[in-house]
Amino acid sequence: MSERPSPARPAPVVAAAGIVLDARGRVLVRTTASGTDLPGGAVGDTETPEQGLARGLREQLGLTAPVGRLLAVDSRPPGPLGRSLIVHVHLVGPLPPQEGGPAPAGTRRLRPQEACAVLPPRVAARLRAGLAALHTGSFAHLVDGVPQPGSPAGLDPARRAALEHAGALDAASHRASRPKALTAASVVFTAGDGGILLVQPAYGRTDRWNLPGGGIDSDIGEIPRAAARREVREELGLDLAPGRLLAVNWSHKPGRPARIRFLYDGGVLDAPTLARIRLDPAELLQWRTVPREELRTLVKGVLRRQITACLEARARGTGPLELHEGRP
Repeated sequence: MSERPSPARPAPVVAAAGIVLDARGRVLVRTTASGTDLPGGAVGDTETPEQGLARGLREQLGLTAPVGRLLAVDSRPPGPLGRSLIVHVHLVGPLPPQEGGPAPAGTRRLRPQEACAVLPPRVAARLRAGLAALHTGSFAHLVDGVPQPGSPAGLDPARRAALEHAGALDAASHRASRPKALTAASVVFTAGDGGILLVQPAYGRTDRWNLPGGGIDSDIGEIPRAAARREVREELGLDLAPGRLLAVNWSHKPGRPARIRFLYDGGVLDAPTLARIRLDPAELLQWRTVPREELRTLVKGVLRRQITACLEARARGTGPLELHEGRP
């Protein structure tokens, strides 16, 4: 297939827009003589959408933040000029502190719902779909601002369910539009004095301590138990087979993928075993064992409830428990 447009068949106009976020999750909105818009614009003849957006950010706002992943593509049918429009929507940010200060001249930083209220309807639709794709780790397919059947993100859940019930989705679209979940496996270890083994992450919120464990590589066929053993080996340098499954926890926030955690019994670690712990500095800063009553100051509530439920299941010989946000 030729990539060169024919004079009789004009090529679409290609544009790129950026969802520029600061550390507080606010969206940068640009105001010009022609109205309110997201930063960005038309892509040059020899540019990729990423290059065109990066140039627009420099020229319009003086921003040098890297253009992030593609969140959405919106295809607009031909208008009065007879050319269709294809808009690539990319994530930009969160901006580093030196670029996350006062908004550049001619711009405002608004909460997402405020930004959608001041943007033209088509642009607001792109913003909503792009943020949905960001929060779900997915991608949105739009035509004239409308999420299409089978779009992995941006499709209203009620419409998705109606399409499913009507049998209007083919198999590929059905798989793409179904809600996704993130899965992880953790291990509950205790010391001889009953203290719970916690680890401090080297990334994200380092003030929150976690159980040893991590994500399940289900895309390569890894099962939860194997993931728990691998994560303990990678993080702590200990190759220990997990014990019995103590609980499965389901957590969910609106607009985000559900999170499913498998929690295994790691048993009691004696002093020589604890002395053999060797942390992966890329993942963990330190480890410690803490009494149950100190969990409140170190781990977030949903994880604290999971740990407490697992310790009770272990002591009573019950389970596996079915937990929602750490509650049976």
